Amino acid sequence: MNHTFNYTAYLIYLPVVAAVTWFVAYTLFKNSKVFMLDIFNGRVEIAMSTNKLFETGFYLLNLGFGVKIMEISYGLETHQEMLEALSSKLGGFFIYLGIMLFLNLFLFFRGRRISKAKERLAAVTNPPFPKA
Repeated sequence: MNHTFNYTAYLIYLPVVAAVTWFVAYTLFKNSKVFMLDIFNGRVEIAMSTNKLFETGFYLLNLGFGVKIMEISYGLETHQEMLEALSSKLGGFFIYLGIMLFLNLFLFFRGRRISKAKERLAAVTNPPFPKA
């Protein structure tokens, strides 16, 4: 059994997973700063800290999952088998990464909605003018 193709597949898989994870995280968390500032009512320090924590968790979860599913449990004996195994592994990871992206967006929108509801409730219970 020739394991040369398995090793080559791993050498292709790992950098692609790392690069795509970095790109998605970079794009998501660069653009999510606006949501965080809105959620935390312009309090920059807590908004940026929370955004960084979300980003760190995103990296850990996605890179961990990518490494976990990396194993190819059978010997790849041809280039075709290697490409098919890579497309299956990378395709599955990309679908998972897309789901994680939309889950994060959902959390950002949910946080914004809750923040705005709290603002409306505070405005109703504490009006800006004195009661007569």
